[in-house]
Amino acid sequence: MCQMNVLEAKTNFSKIIAMLERKEEKEVIIARAGKPVAKVVLYDKPKSFDDIFGIAKGKFTIPDDFDEPDEEIARMFGMID
Repeated sequence: MCQMNVLEAKTNFSKIIAMLERKEEKEVIIARAGKPVAKVVLYDKPKSFDDIFGIAKGKFTIPDDFDEPDEEIARMFGMID
C-alpha cells in the first residue's frame, strides 16, 4: 500500500495508474493533511453474463424433446391422475 497527499497524487496521477497496472501497488491511498480520504485501485471488469453462464458451453447437449410434456413427471406433481 502506498500513501500520498493530494498535491503529490495530482502531480503523479499517470504514474499512480502505471504502478497499479504493473501490479507494483495494489492500492494507493490519497491523504489530506495526513488523513486518508480516498483509495485508488485498478479497475476490475465485472464478469459478463456469458462469462458466468457460458462456462459449460460445449460440454453437454440438450435433447430436442427437453421441454416436451412428460406424463411421469406430471403424475409426480399431481398434475394428472
